[in-house]
Amino acid sequence: MKRVHVAAAVIRDASGKILIARRADTQHQGGLWEFPGGKVEAGEAVQVALARELHEELGIEVQSARPLIKVQHDYPDKQVLLDVWEVSEFAGEAHGAEGQPLAWVSPRELADYEFPAANQPIVAAARLPSRYLITPDGLEAPALLRGMQKAIAQGCKLIQLRAPGGYDPQYRDLAVDAVGLCAGKAQLMLKGPFEWLGDFPSAGWHITSAQLRKYASAGRPFGKERWLAASCHNAEELSLAQQMDVDFVTLSPVQATQTHPEAVPLGWDQAAQLLDGFNKPAYLLGGVEPAQCEQAWASGAQGVAGIRAFWPQD
Repeated sequence: MKRVHVAAAVIRDASGKILIARRADTQHQGGLWEFPGGKVEAGEAVQVALARELHEELGIEVQSARPLIKVQHDYPDKQVLLDVWEVSEFAGEAHGAEGQPLAWVSPRELADYEFPAANQPIVAAARLPSRYLITPDGLEAPALLRGMQKAIAQGCKLIQLRAPGGYDPQYRDLAVDAVGLCAGKAQLMLKGPFEWLGDFPSAGWHITSAQLRKYASAGRPFGKERWLAASCHNAEELSLAQQMDVDFVTLSPVQATQTHPEAVPLGWDQAAQLLDGFNKPAYLLGGVEPAQCEQAWASGAQGVAGIRAFWPQD
């Protein structure tokens, strides 16, 4: 069966809302919501197909777009490759040119709509930012919380409270303060044993590769209402992350780092190869800087993650 190549768009308006369309009941996966787009014709460039489809479907002209995620999905009756781009600028007013109902929704509200199974990773990618801040070690609690506050004020939307010194009572106390600091402003990802999950219901959980190896066969430790992420370093761990149905991963180290000098860097090319066919948002980590977002997008990643280069300077 030949895989159908589809160009799709996460279209954002000036307020950050995202456009979704409802599939006709007569279509494949009818009645469900989707991100607008359509089939890439033989020999057609993806960006050309995307611009053509959005003009035909919505009456808009694409002015600025960049790669977001690629998803390969096998339905019982159809195999698709969804080549998804984020459209941040367009001309014209979007309307259902083919009579399809449209809705502009906030990223958070996407979770309230029913999408085809192949669209689930796109929903995650649309809700996640392109940068993931990981807190440094060696800081006293007040300095750490000050830095987090500053990062949030500068627009940081996703923060991992790193626990390099093991999961001790101090980390739990810090996590309570961090949860309060991030409430309604940024998504906090905590680390630690699953026994702690119930104590921090608003936080996401970022598991280590050791936890991934131990628990992946049991599937997700909680429902889809909370973010689940995993640290991955190779193809085997990426496969376990898929088995566990995490929402996103970090893949590292892309380049040599001070934090883990003994780790052999993947390099950009190998990172891109590992992400080809992974089907979930991934942040590239290790020796990367915020300015390398575009390179990460071109490699098939959601964006970049880091500690030193991402931490706000005093």
